[in-house]
Amino acid sequence: MAIIDLAQVSRWYGNVVAVNDVSMRLEPGVTGLLGPNGAGKSTLITMMAGFLPPSAGSVTLGGRPLHGDPSVYREIGLVPEREEMYDAVTGWTFVLANARLHRLPDPEAAARRAIATVEMADAQDRDIRGYSKGMKQRIKMATAIVHDPTVLLLDEPFNGMDPRQRLHLMELLHRLGDEGRTILFSSHILEEVEQIAGRIEVMVAGRHAASGDFREIRRLMTQRPHQYTIRSSDDRALAAAVIGAGSTSGVELADDGVHVQATDFAAFVHALPRLAADRGIRLLEVRPADESLESVFSYLVAR
Repeated sequence: MAIIDLAQVSRWYGNVVAVNDVSMRLEPGVTGLLGPNGAGKSTLITMMAGFLPPSAGSVTLGGRPLHGDPSVYREIGLVPEREEMYDAVTGWTFVLANARLHRLPDPEAAARRAIATVEMADAQDRDIRGYSKGMKQRIKMATAIVHDPTVLLLDEPFNGMDPRQRLHLMELLHRLGDEGRTILFSSHILEEVEQIAGRIEVMVAGRHAASGDFREIRRLMTQRPHQYTIRSSDDRALAAAVIGAGSTSGVELADDGVHVQATDFAAFVHALPRLAADRGIRLLEVRPADESLESVFSYLVAR
């Protein structure tokens, strides 16, 4: 089995710490690497691909250190987030070149299979400079799978894809994971991970914030305290009513409305309309104040 182990891995650039003391284990199947932009996901993937040594700790594939061992590239397919590609060549030429670099016995057949798998055969003879962002993502995916790797590392692979392209890639990742490959894909979008990965690793500010079954971690996210800003026809009366509702830990009357911290999310969202209606208060706006991924993940770190 293709297993990647990270043991107390850190990576810093001068005084900037990009990854801080991360330990995790990636096994066959699809794993989502979730975190806000700047969390250290790309740095982590680059180290897993063997292109960047850790400043401390170890990154191994099947017990072998990944950095400094070119033979591991035969087992790894990488889709980087950045789009630095050879725009003046066709998609076919680009994928075929990668097949030849891997010294495959029949590079032409391998390139045809990979391009067909990502549904780019109709555009394979066009220059990459004319591709849309989603098409570039798919041709990068073809180069990642052309040598039939056991490990796939995908950095924000859904960027720029339209709904049909996203659905196709999701189905492809499901199939490759079911075949026993070890697949890690990063995203800062919760819904993308929910559709594909049964297991997730969460990164926040370079640290490993959570690990495990997606549904369990999603439950923690849902149950965290939620903050709302509410505007109504009578903010003072509404604040008094909310205080007595029993599902909040804090209520503040401010210039822009009532600031509420709800400890029981489900109870609060059901009680609020009834509280307002019973008192003849008209709700003008109910706005979540902490729905950014940064706030969600920060809550997980605190746990």
